[in-house]
Amino acid sequence: MSREAFQETISGYFAAIRAMDEAAFTAVFAPDAESHDPVGAPPFSGHDGLRKFFGGIKATFSELNMRETAVYINKNEAAVHWQADGVGKNGKTTHFSGINQFVFNTNGQISNLRAYWDPRAMMAQLKE
Repeated sequence: MSREAFQETISGYFAAIRAMDEAAFTAVFAPDAESHDPVGAPPFSGHDGLRKFFGGIKATFSELNMRETAVYINKNEAAVHWQADGVGKNGKTTHFSGINQFVFNTNGQISNLRAYWDPRAMMAQLKE
């Protein structure tokens, strides 16, 4: 696969989150993908696990604007720095950032995701 194909998958991942589109989000992942989001939490496996993860996003946020600020692609892997602004279901706002490490399969789908960010800091902003 080309760098352009991997970039398209990355763009699709972030666009699906911004649109709160569970089907588009799941589609960028391989059926047997594993997501460690965040690293240290139990992983979400396969499309069923990813739908559960996405359900958590939809339960927490009425709006989540995640955008890539730097993308580094090498062979079938990428590291992406991102920033997010969100509005919780309670109307409170949050601003946070992180780094995602993606591994892509031969179809250009995400086969493994490792997300480095601090969910406690994000949730604290939504409770203030």
